[in-house]
Amino acid sequence: MTEFALNGPLVQLFISAFVTLFVVIDPPGCVPIFSSLTAGTSSAHRTQMAIRSCLIAAGVLVAFALGGEAFLSALGITLPAFKIAGGIMVFVIAIDMVFEKRTQRRESRAEEVKSTAAASGKPLEEEDISVFPMAIPMLAGPGSIASVMLLSARTGGDVASEFAVLAALVAVLALTFLSLLAAGPLMKLMGAKFEGALTRLLGVVLAALAAQFVIDGIKQSFNL
Repeated sequence: MTEFALNGPLVQLFISAFVTLFVVIDPPGCVPIFSSLTAGTSSAHRTQMAIRSCLIAAGVLVAFALGGEAFLSALGITLPAFKIAGGIMVFVIAIDMVFEKRTQRRESRAEEVKSTAAASGKPLEEEDISVFPMAIPMLAGPGSIASVMLLSARTGGDVASEFAVLAALVAVLALTFLSLLAAGPLMKLMGAKFEGALTRLLGVVLAALAAQFVIDGIKQSFNL
């Protein structure tokens, strides 16, 4: 019973994983990109793209969460080394979020996809944007893959802890799916200024989480 108390280890792990993945995947930041990519398309097409994007991203992230440690072992990479490298990578993403460089890159990818569709002479509705750029790299990008592997490594192979991390991942992707479905109304509600302020705030939180990953990796490397 104590494990499931509000201050229990599983609940704390779930909250930590949820916050980390929410900040890295950034559902609010995906809304304007998805809205731009699906502008002028039917409601059925937007729904289909939202479902496929989230399912593909979920498959990629779950695969890395469950098999990431074995993959690292096969390459001769230790978990502490990956924690340090992953923490640095996530920290760079946080810096980009604070200075809005990440949003600019996402918008550039969206414009590239739209330009490709225009050059091919096909209507945008015929373009499948679920795999690229929505699922990969916007939802299941290097940052989210590194984060889910780091969070999985913290479980120490405990089934209940692993389930808590996967539950947090599912919860974040469910929120992302709902955000994509409501992209139009959310864009009107948020506005550019609110979105920018939220992105910067989440970037600061992510920077602190990334620093903790690096600290944990250094402690494990030198048995501190």
